[in-house]
Amino acid sequence: MHGIRTRANAQSPRYSLVLPIYNEEEVLPRLVERISLLVGQLDAEAEVIFVDDGSHDGSVKYLRRMVAAEPSFRLIELSRNFGHQIAITAGMEAAAGEAIIVMDADLQDPPEVVLDLVAKWKEGFEIVYARRTRREGESWFKRMSASLFYRVLEKMTPVEIPRDVGDFRLVGRKALETFKRMPEHDRFVRGMFGWMGFKQAAVSFERPARTLGETKYPFWKMVHLAVHGIISFSEKPLRLALWAGLVVSALAVLFGAYAIFAWLFEAGVLAGWTSTVVVVSLLCGINLFMTGVVGLYVGSIHAEVKRRPLYVVDRLNGFDRSVRVASSDRRTSFRKAENGVAADVRTLRQL
Repeated sequence: MHGIRTRANAQSPRYSLVLPIYNEEEVLPRLVERISLLVGQLDAEAEVIFVDDGSHDGSVKYLRRMVAAEPSFRLIELSRNFGHQIAITAGMEAAAGEAIIVMDADLQDPPEVVLDLVAKWKEGFEIVYARRTRREGESWFKRMSASLFYRVLEKMTPVEIPRDVGDFRLVGRKALETFKRMPEHDRFVRGMFGWMGFKQAAVSFERPARTLGETKYPFWKMVHLAVHGIISFSEKPLRLALWAGLVVSALAVLFGAYAIFAWLFEAGVLAGWTSTVVVVSLLCGINLFMTGVVGLYVGSIHAEVKRRPLYVVDRLNGFDRSVRVASSDRRTSFRKAENGVAADVRTLRQL
């Protein structure tokens, strides 16, 4: 879905910050404070686009109040939860800046790192991604599984996807326009930017632990993202299924030859059913696995050919205004909104 921008003759910002939101009521006051400080430190006008991905807590009410008070804030309200990758896409398609920064709202992507991304972008890099050198607050299993995923993905795909890199990155306008021409539904955004090429660079940072709210990526969602990442950028699972099928077929032929030999020369004909059950179960299991691999690709094709929009927008807030505002006016409006929202948050938490 394109064409979210609705304002006319507005001053275009140089920077666009895109933050997907899903049930982040607890962290929003601190997030807004740090984002506002960041915007004041940038060397040009900026807009902040919050994308509510079907939150059912007080996140939307809070953000509506902040958007009404802060001219540089925007809010896209999706009609339901479409998922993190789709929410990122919606925000990026709405962005008007020359440099678009995508970051999570949980403050595990520190807003202050954006200044380093911008500095690297000014050196001539089209895409600048933030690489995690340390992941605080995560279990050994989470770190191990994440490391394993990136290594498997590296072996399975011909696309160079950097290790230990999430969706926290800066994207130039040229790369964004390329991204907007990629309409696939099973989106793996970090892989899509890796596929583009362009001149890319990394900025390292230490990822802090989440202190407020709950993670929106439990284990099963991470597995889902990993599977779609591999399916979207690699045909090797299909080739592996083909070769595995050939190997199993060859073993079956050998076993059949042995059975015929044993029957002809009476060299120990198998009278029991154990071996039959074992072989049949093995073959059926492998067959079902291969069918599942093919089914993933067929399901992906099915989603694409339906040509449904990636997302549905329920409401837009703040897109009909210019971002230009004096620094003193920005601070005053933020204080007024923060005072009003504090009372709203207390009320919402009592509901």
